[in-house]
Amino acid sequence: MSRSLKKGPYVDEALFRKAQEARAAGSHAPLRVWNRACTIVPEFVGLHFEIHNGRTFHKLFVTEDMVGHKLGEFAPTRTFRAHTARSVKPV
Repeated sequence: MSRSLKKGPYVDEALFRKAQEARAAGSHAPLRVWNRACTIVPEFVGLHFEIHNGRTFHKLFVTEDMVGHKLGEFAPTRTFRAHTARSVKPV
């Protein structure tokens, strides 16, 4: 179920302030984020983030196409280890 339009997108206030300070300072250091539910807003475009997936941090550079998506969408939490190979039966 999506969030109510009346409430607007969920953006972590502390992260938003950090992003504004980083943009004002011209810093290229990535912002470490544990809040995967935070929506990407236009103020985040051009900033570097490190998003926690439960074990490690995934690096992310935010572009205009990402606005409106959640931060957690860009840091997968599950590792795909490939399907098992089929055994070939002798004829």
